Amino acid sequence: MNIRESVRNMKTVSPVLAASSAEVRNEALIKIAEALAAHAEEIFAANRKDLAAADEKGIAPAVKKRLLYSEGKMQDSVAGLRQLASLPDPLGKVTLDRELDEGLRLTRVTCPIGVIGVIFEARPDALVQISSLCLKSGNCAVLKGGKETAETNRVLFEVIYRAAVAAGLPEGCLLLAEQHSEIDELLTCDKEVDLLIPRGSNAFVRYIMDHTKIPVMGHADGICHIFVDKDADQDKAIRVIIDAKTQYTAACNAVETILVDRAIAGEFLPKLAAAFEAAGIKMRGTSEVSEITPCEVMGEEDFATEYLDLIASVKLVDGVAEAVRHINYFGSHHTDSVMTENEETAAYFTQMVDSAGVYVNVSTRFADGFRYGFGAEVGISTGKIHARGPVGLEGLVTYKYRLTGDGHIVGDYASGRRTFHHRDL
Repeated sequence: MNIRESVRNMKTVSPVLAASSAEVRNEALIKIAEALAAHAEEIFAANRKDLAAADEKGIAPAVKKRLLYSEGKMQDSVAGLRQLASLPDPLGKVTLDRELDEGLRLTRVTCPIGVIGVIFEARPDALVQISSLCLKSGNCAVLKGGKETAETNRVLFEVIYRAAVAAGLPEGCLLLAEQHSEIDELLTCDKEVDLLIPRGSNAFVRYIMDHTKIPVMGHADGICHIFVDKDADQDKAIRVIIDAKTQYTAACNAVETILVDRAIAGEFLPKLAAAFEAAGIKMRGTSEVSEITPCEVMGEEDFATEYLDLIASVKLVDGVAEAVRHINYFGSHHTDSVMTENEETAAYFTQMVDSAGVYVNVSTRFADGFRYGFGAEVGISTGKIHARGPVGLEGLVTYKYRLTGDGHIVGDYASGRRTFHHRDL
């Protein structure tokens, strides 16, 4: 069965999954958690094959770190599944209940999106997060992970899928696409797939957006900023910056640009340079920055660079207003943070920066569905329609209007025989 036929079959399964009870979906998540733990050695063995292949191909250490599925990541996956199972059911919530007229009642009720295609980077734990979130929210999912973790993904998928079906979810609710050619075929399934969520490089996400009629949700870049205000606690700022750059360098929420208030540059930049050297971070800065501390000189256009490496851009600005202008122009509207002890500056920054996440005195690495208590995420959306920021359960549901009456007809209202009174219940 090719991918199109499989997805067409999934479309018929979608209403069955949507109608499943919260108890069955939660039981599936618990069984998946148990199955992952039971098959841990099998999963780790597959992951070792992927890591060995990565070594043969000379994949960079920062990228290879994404490929690793360690015992710690397994524990995080199991904890995430159990947390997800404990969250309220996102389906069947009545968000509007209105009597239009006597005996004519309108409700707006949350429901799954339907069939979601998720094309994600080579990160095994992403497969666990994405599949579990889709199942919890009643969505069928077509999963395509990076080829660098093909062995791990295959074993993880089989473990997850078997556990989900054994718990009572319908066969065909999940599908693993393994061939790169299947991506282009999936992009043509606009009658079967309701939403695509691509996770990867700028070029890859742009390709997806340009080659499909299916709605696409996600982000192409992760150019995140930290602005160090003149009223910042400088030691606190250094600590946060180092975490935001080094805790997971290849993540989309790692900081790429540091903006420093010109008023404290002479004092702060040498401290920052010393911290960068200790952490193995290469500093790139404007010629003005290089006059204060040694660094590689960069041009203004380079501030649109997402490094995903131990490299950071540094620029001096005259206060929060200029910092905001820079962020809104060069940023990707992902996550940006200000370091300041001045409440007015913090308020201005959070109001004026046009990003999905605006932070005060914290690392940009907090932009994550699991850390937000969403039960992980399928990705981060920098768009403004439907879902924004880490996309958890609420971002994976939509709604339908249900209207119940007793032989009501529009002609009675058009003729004036009846009138609406629109009373919220």
